[in-house]
Amino acid sequence: MTIRTARLEELPLLQDIERAAGRCFRDIGMPEIADDEPLTIDELAPYRQAGLAWVSVDAADAPGAYLIAEYVEGNLHVEQVSVHPDRARRRLGRGLLEHLAAFARHEDVPALTLTTFTEVPWNAPYYARCGFRLLEDAGLPPGLRDIRDREAAHGLDRWPRACMRRDL
Repeated sequence: MTIRTARLEELPLLQDIERAAGRCFRDIGMPEIADDEPLTIDELAPYRQAGLAWVSVDAADAPGAYLIAEYVEGNLHVEQVSVHPDRARRRLGRGLLEHLAAFARHEDVPALTLTTFTEVPWNAPYYARCGFRLLEDAGLPPGLRDIRDREAAHGLDRWPRACMRRDL
């Protein structure tokens, strides 16, 4: 597995990966998530420009998974990590998370954070296996609270959802 910075011309591929990865939500009764459109090119571009967008590529240098992150509360927050179903179960997602953790350590960032569905097997239970722990909503710092509020306004709180943190 090779992980590298996403290229500008690959941003449409990131959207395709997210759409394909989202389809599995339909199988568990979450069609709204399956049908939710990924971030636009204009929304993805700043992550790439900031050096916070990575892809996992195959031997032909074709992306099969990606991760974008942003700084929130002095930590690196995983905005999105998606693996194309054709490349699932090859540790691409975990590889991207470990890449972000190494990047964070190099930048003296103390933790990674993310938000996720708590009852979806490839969400919170998976992230727990990757070293993340659930955070209580009542104690969230303002930056994470803002993210959760935006998600709720987008309708994501129809299903149990939470913030998680991985100390580095």
